[in-house]
Order: sequence, then C-alpha cells, then structure tokens
Amino acid sequence: MARSIFPKVACMAIMMMMMCMIMDLISLTQAGPSCGNVQDALSPCIRYVTGIDNNVPGACCNGIKKVKSQSKTTQDRRSVCKCIKTTAHSIKKLNIHKLAGLPAKCGVNLPYKLSPSIDCNRIN
Repeated sequence: MARSIFPKVACMAIMMMMMCMIMDLISLTQAGPSCGNVQDALSPCIRYVTGIDNNVPGACCNGIKKVKSQSKTTQDRRSVCKCIKTTAHSIKKLNIHKLAGLPAKCGVNLPYKLSPSIDCNRIN
C-alpha cells in the first residue's frame, strides 16, 4: 500500500515545483516596479526632502536611478508617479521644492516633475 502512494506523492511534488516555477516566471514578466519597491528605493531620500539632511544621500540618488531604469513603459512611469504622489502626501514636513529638485541633484532626467500635485495620467 505504501508503494502505491509514493509515486502519487512524488508526482504531486513535481507538479507543485513546476507550478512554482511558472509563477516565478509570470512575476518576472510583470511590468515595472511595485509601489513597495519604489518606496524602498526612495526611502533614503526622506531625510533630505523633509529638511533633516542638507545634502542628498548617495543612496537616494541610486534609488532614483534604479526606479528610472525599471520604468521602461508609459504604464511603468505612470505607476511610479502615482506611487510617489501618494507617498508624498503621507510625508509630514515635506519640502516640495526639495522633492522637485531631487532628480537634477542626482543628475537624473525624469520625464515629469516630482510633485504631490502632478497629474500622472499625462505622463508618456
């Protein structure tokens, strides 16, 4: 009886592994970074845009560059914009001028201005 169960269990285990591999491939092909990834990448910028630090940290610039490099399509850029906009509204003591100037300070050219009032649907 134990012999007849083993092949079935082994087959189920192989099928589960294949399903996991397929799910991993699907997640790799999804567009752009998630809002959580954008927030993680840009979190080193918080101290600068709130006036705690006077200089833009290198990790902040690296985060901006990373997010830009992952935003290849219009939909990606709009999603990133919406994430930044929503997050900006939740930051207490946000200096909107420092936020808007971040890309230039980091030598990054974004196709939109970082602002809590941006219309993300106008981004191409």
